[in-house]
Amino acid sequence: MKAAPVISALNQRPSVTQTLVHTGQHYDKNMSDVFFEQLGIPAPDVNLEVGSGTHAQLTAEVMSRFEPVAIEKKPDIVLVYGDVNSTMAAAVVCSKLSIPVGHVEAGLRSFDRTMPEEINRLITDQLADWLFTPSEDGDRNLCREGISPDKIHRVGNVMIDSLVRLLPIAMNCKANGLPRHYALVTLHRPSNVDDPAVLKRILECMVDVSRELGIIFPVHPRTRQRIREFGIEMTGFQFVDPMPYIDFLALQARASMVITDSGGIQEETTYLGVPCLTLRHNTERPVTIDIGTNILVGNDPVKLRIEILKILAGNAKQGKIPPLWDGRASERIADIIVSA
Repeated sequence: MKAAPVISALNQRPSVTQTLVHTGQHYDKNMSDVFFEQLGIPAPDVNLEVGSGTHAQLTAEVMSRFEPVAIEKKPDIVLVYGDVNSTMAAAVVCSKLSIPVGHVEAGLRSFDRTMPEEINRLITDQLADWLFTPSEDGDRNLCREGISPDKIHRVGNVMIDSLVRLLPIAMNCKANGLPRHYALVTLHRPSNVDDPAVLKRILECMVDVSRELGIIFPVHPRTRQRIREFGIEMTGFQFVDPMPYIDFLALQARASMVITDSGGIQEETTYLGVPCLTLRHNTERPVTIDIGTNILVGNDPVKLRIEILKILAGNAKQGKIPPLWDGRASERIADIIVSA
């Protein structure tokens, strides 16, 4: 979702030739191949086929498989996206080979180093030569960490570029079988799903409110496995498999609220004006709270229920779209790269 609009924007620049490397870190059919198809991303020139593993195994595999590609291709710049292990691994390889790195979605900070993504963000931003930030807080974070302002480029949010382009298609998707009012739920972070007491507490709260509105729950494979392992009985939910992007976007846009522990969904709901209750104690996207529709509820079922009832009573938080979240962030990135 982050790479697609940038690839498209750079394709419009005749002076730019691109090589697309897919690490294979996301290897589930619904989480990878279908996204390539729906987002219009060309087939990868190189697929490292890394697959699954621990954080150390994934990072090591990406580094060892990506290094010969970087040496062979000799790129003028390597763009890395987001905060996954592949992001950091590719940045480290390029840094050691003296290949310039551009980090798309730079500067985000949760200030929680128990999150693997936070470690990836910190390392990648220290190594990057171009840091493309989505919002003002990203600029401030990077300056605080000693990054030269000359490297920082606030361009807006490339996730929103994909959303703006595909929202009309999503809204043409039929809404057959959907409840009139429903909450869309996603849940996958270890802090929420790996502790049986925490997971049970969250799900029991949502079972309780399911008497008042529908619950549609695209279940992440990790979460499905934990529910089965812990023997948690679930009723009142509409469980579905992980969805292609356009289908999920259609559900988001029509939802009465979204309950999630995802990062990108906090941004998408802010743009869509849909109330978002985030099951985390912190967020690397504070602009969605300061300006948008997002509220942090931790994993406290009492607070979660209170906020759900507020929304149902018509007292949802009203938000605005942050500056530069206009669907043109990728064009600004392409302009900066071409003019460098």
